[in-house]
Amino acid sequence: MSIARSPLAPEGFPDLPAIAGVTPRVARARYKTWDRCDLTFVELAPGTAVAGVLTKSRCPSPEVEWCRDALPLGTARALVVNAGNSNAFTGNRGRAAVEAIAARVAGHLDCQPSDVFVSSTGVIGVPLPIDKAEAGLDAAFAAPECSWQDAAATIMTTDTFEKAAVANVVVGGKIISLVGIIKGSGMIAPDMATMLGFIFTDAAVDPAFLQAALSDANVRSFSCITVDGDTSTSDTILAFATGQAGNAPIVDGNSPGADAFRSALADLCTRLAHLVVRDGEGASKFITIDVEGAESDESAHRIALSIANSPLVKTAIAGEDANWGRVVMAVGKAGEPAERDRLSIRFGETQVAVNGLAVEGYDEAPVAAHLKGSDVDIGVDLGLGSGRATVWTCDLTHGYIAINADYRS
Repeated sequence: MSIARSPLAPEGFPDLPAIAGVTPRVARARYKTWDRCDLTFVELAPGTAVAGVLTKSRCPSPEVEWCRDALPLGTARALVVNAGNSNAFTGNRGRAAVEAIAARVAGHLDCQPSDVFVSSTGVIGVPLPIDKAEAGLDAAFAAPECSWQDAAATIMTTDTFEKAAVANVVVGGKIISLVGIIKGSGMIAPDMATMLGFIFTDAAVDPAFLQAALSDANVRSFSCITVDGDTSTSDTILAFATGQAGNAPIVDGNSPGADAFRSALADLCTRLAHLVVRDGEGASKFITIDVEGAESDESAHRIALSIANSPLVKTAIAGEDANWGRVVMAVGKAGEPAERDRLSIRFGETQVAVNGLAVEGYDEAPVAAHLKGSDVDIGVDLGLGSGRATVWTCDLTHGYIAINADYRS
């Protein structure tokens, strides 16, 4: 099935620098009958630190379980990403495939299998064929270093464009680079993680600090997006720090450059998260939902998600219908503290309801004009407290149904 490039996609692929200590390669394992590379192998310098956030699904893939067991060790020498087969819900055969991949890479690099991180994405319930994985790895070992765009393309499934971002920051007089590639289009919901994403930096960072910084960045980025309310069995975000930049290691929040690094990582994660929403299956609108005046930030977050995941809200936006009553509905069903007569709503810069009533003399024309654009803003003020949150989502169109009805075809 051919899928048109998302109308919300950026114009081009960003110019990404090479990261010292990171060597990406791609190959064809032929997991599906497609004419493209579908295995990514990234070799990492000895001493590379690793951190990660993983899906909270109670039906995780063997790859997620493997990474979860390896992350506390804090070191990595390689990453392998398979596209076209998630290897989830495959029992012992799935676990054996992950072990075989890690063993083959460990033998190639003369490292421990636990230093090899593995992710897979695609159809659930089909064991990953070990023979194809091993043949694909052998091809990748012999392949030349590839571009970041090739690596980003190889990890895709129903994505319509390659997704990547870069950030630079000065730490102790050294210029530190962070590069991220990500895939995700459907089965996206904020229950960390929400897709497959991989971040690489040449910074010298203690694994514990890297984990804390990534976990904090996740709360404000990947866990604030939703496409369809469905959390995948395989979702993973991993960050690798090679230590090749020559900066004094960042070991805790008091280290020179710690705040700057945290800020750069958070910014990178937010931009990657936005790209996933902009490639939401069938999406035509990028929607920002700001909730304020809630009793707590957590309450505001849950209310924002209730709005973002509402099929009625999402289809109204798709149809460019200024039906703010659907936002009222979504706030009311969230199960969070809310008082009807304090609730205020805006679309774009136009206030449509204040203190539980439609604005007197409300002119729908500017709202209709706002909804015709590709970027839509919805604001909600509950008038109860200081809690606030922002969530990003997309509209729900016929394209989402078409893509997912034919997903296995």
